[in-house]
Amino acid sequence: MSLTQKETELLKDLKGQEKLCIDKYSKHAQAAKDTQLKNLFDRIAQTEREHLQTLHDIEQGKAPVGTCAIPSQQPTFSAAYGIAENEDKKNDCFLCSDLLTMEKHASHLYDTCIFEFKQAADRQALNHIQKEEQEHGKMIYDYMKANSMYS
Repeated sequence: MSLTQKETELLKDLKGQEKLCIDKYSKHAQAAKDTQLKNLFDRIAQTEREHLQTLHDIEQGKAPVGTCAIPSQQPTFSAAYGIAENEDKKNDCFLCSDLLTMEKHASHLYDTCIFEFKQAADRQALNHIQKEEQEHGKMIYDYMKANSMYS
């Protein structure tokens, strides 16, 4: 079944958002000082690549795949930073804050788009991606909380 003009435009917006997510997570992984944070950002960047592929599949009229995966376990973080401020902590806090804001935006964009797609399989795939975006935000929040970056 073909997409409506509105669905096509929304997919364009979503793909742009996912490309931005991939780029930012990849660059922020390189800039992060804490190894735990580097690994988290690399892990999330890979999931964002999977999101982009799902969007390409929807655009091509292919049935979305991989949307019924068992949720991955949320990582636990040890404190790399204490309460005191230092340059590495400030750097990593900035990166986390930037990406947390981006995840909030991405989740909101998916929320809007879910209501605009007519095919149930497409809505289910977008809903699954939105849930993963929310999980990404939770992981970043958990890291920040463990490192006295979020009150």
